[in-house]
Amino acid sequence: MPEGHSVHRIARQFDRNFVGKSMRASSPQGRFAEGAAVLDGREAVSVQAVGKQMFLEVEGDLWLRVHLGLYGAWDFAGEILIDPTIASANGRMGQTNQRGTDLGEAILDDAGENSLASIGAPRRTRVHVRMSEQTKGLADEDGEWPPPIVGQVRLRLMTDITAADLRGPTACVIQTPEEMLATVAKLGPDPLVGDPAENEERFVRAVRKKQTVIALLLMDQAVVSGIGNVYRAEMLFRHRLNPHTPGRDVPEEIVRELWRDWVRLLAVGVETGQMMTMDDLSPEQYRAAMASRDDRHWVYHRAGLPCRICGTEIALEEIGARKLYWCPRCQA
Repeated sequence: MPEGHSVHRIARQFDRNFVGKSMRASSPQGRFAEGAAVLDGREAVSVQAVGKQMFLEVEGDLWLRVHLGLYGAWDFAGEILIDPTIASANGRMGQTNQRGTDLGEAILDDAGENSLASIGAPRRTRVHVRMSEQTKGLADEDGEWPPPIVGQVRLRLMTDITAADLRGPTACVIQTPEEMLATVAKLGPDPLVGDPAENEERFVRAVRKKQTVIALLLMDQAVVSGIGNVYRAEMLFRHRLNPHTPGRDVPEEIVRELWRDWVRLLAVGVETGQMMTMDDLSPEQYRAAMASRDDRHWVYHRAGLPCRICGTEIALEEIGARKLYWCPRCQA
């Protein structure tokens, strides 16, 4: 499932490529035909990401709400204005070079992604990119226009030069302003939305009053927005916190540290496009991590392998119908 950093990156691309422009909308699949008819011909006014959901405002006081869910993805094609803070050198939505780190030429990871590039000025490039949790493929730059429909496209949004195809979302609905605000009100705090101090206090209050175990609370989008399976496992390990600890039993200072860690990790994820959760890496280790997802995390997807700190076998269990990875010794 796309986690919060991916949705914020997608929202930034919509801001650069669609906001302020009139859109053509269609539903090639047919499942969103009525909604597409409402959007067709309207101008995109603004866009906002909150946790794992994106809200695109259009003229006429309406909002398009999209929740990608487990399998959803946006495909962008045409002339795309790449956000310099989230774009890699070949136009793919991938890793950008860490500020102050000079690591030389680009690295292709095991998914074929260009993982390192300098942060530079915005530029236009004719590309085809996929934005979801995993970046996949890069189409020919000189393809036909408009691009052909491929697969089950729930919604296609187009300007004269840019197209965005939505596939497989959990939710794709038109909302009134009141409905949009009601949806956002049900979501927990997002570090990139609203007042930072108030967000921290909301998170601390929500966690400290519940008997629910912390591993479930971090995945509860009403408690905190944007955290998914990867960030959940990594944050718990980073703070050596037993995932079965009830929220109200987690010391307040640790709860605050969890929040501040999420603030930092989300910012890194939005900038780099990667869920990089290991700190203080040497240049060689950083390059290895960018070249292989297996080297980016402490415990996630490492069941049966030795803990990077103590050597204990990483445990895997199911909690809340999702896989949880943790170290029984470091997080005892």
